Amino acid sequence: MAANHTTHSEEPAKRHKHEGPRKHIVAYLFSVLLTLVAFATVIGGEINTSFTYILLLVMAVLQVIIQMGFWMHMKDRGHLFPIVGILSGVFVVFTIVIMAEYWTWW
Repeated sequence: MAANHTTHSEEPAKRHKHEGPRKHIVAYLFSVLLTLVAFATVIGGEINTSFTYILLLVMAVLQVIIQMGFWMHMKDRGHLFPIVGILSGVFVVFTIVIMAEYWTWW
């Protein structure tokens, strides 16, 4: 019976897989690229204003996803509670903005 018994010291230690700097460097370069494109779009001024607003909004959303995924490590396990909190806040703000728009237009 003692032969089947294992202790914690005999089990191999599970180590956290380290990503390395490669993904962080790619995320940083993508963030810099998004920022440069946003500045170039606004400074150029030759693009339609409404298209510029839409393009900036899309790039801002991409920037938030990159920042939260790579720098705040929201893509890792164990971050469900902060993600739910952030999404709840986004839902509340989105609802307030929509209601304010309807209130001012009607």
